[in-house]
Amino acid sequence: MTTHGPVMPIWSCGGCDLPWPCPTRRRELRAEYADAPVSLALYLGSYLVQAAEDMPWTPAGVLHRRFLEWVREAERSTPAVQQRSTATVPAPPTRDRHQQSR
Repeated sequence: MTTHGPVMPIWSCGGCDLPWPCPTRRRELRAEYADAPVSLALYLGSYLVQAAEDMPWTPAGVLHRRFLEWVREAERSTPAVQQRSTATVPAPPTRDRHQQSR
């Protein structure tokens, strides 16, 4: 269990007193949800809703960047796996000898 959990309603980190999720918790969450980025986004989205209720004076864009934008940035910085196509290209049609003689 991490010590870098949110302290509500001010949404600071219980481990380092930075705004939550702090860099340490972000690294932990990336590792925990390495194979499930959509689940991580949903998890953090629920926290974003709670934070918006606790801090109504905070602009929505600020909360979005704090809770969700870094998840997308992590996905973009991970190189995509290129898949090779196994499809074959059909050979060009050959002309029938009967058609050529006409």
